[in-house]
Amino acid sequence: MTVSQQAEQLREDFAFLGDWEARFTHLIDLGKALPALKPDEYTEAYKVRGCTSQVWLVPEASATPNAIHLRGASDAAIVAGLVAVIVHLFSDQQPADILAFDAPAFFKEIGIADALTPQRSNGLASMIARIRGVASAA
Repeated sequence: MTVSQQAEQLREDFAFLGDWEARFTHLIDLGKALPALKPDEYTEAYKVRGCTSQVWLVPEASATPNAIHLRGASDAAIVAGLVAVIVHLFSDQQPADILAFDAPAFFKEIGIADALTPQRSNGLASMIARIRGVASAA
């Protein structure tokens, strides 16, 4: 699936959730479903700077040619959900597609961005910037 197709699937999921509380509950559930990172991946090399919570994003080669596979984790429930959405959107995608996608607008559209605290908004921006940096370097 393309980034746009992944985004559409997430839009549909979030469209059924009436308010920010239901969306955050869904985010927490998504975060709980993230596969755990390996113990040696909880390092400074994978840590995302600019997040109040601890966040790790692990980019690696994808089974899809020239694509980036992502895995991630956080020590905070809602932030882990944000990581899960980002992984769902961008994992196994081509760098050009990652760079072309307007992630801030997407998070606003699904009703998450406006409900985040300033600290979480900064963290989300840092995660997106990190992924865009990985895509730019690929």
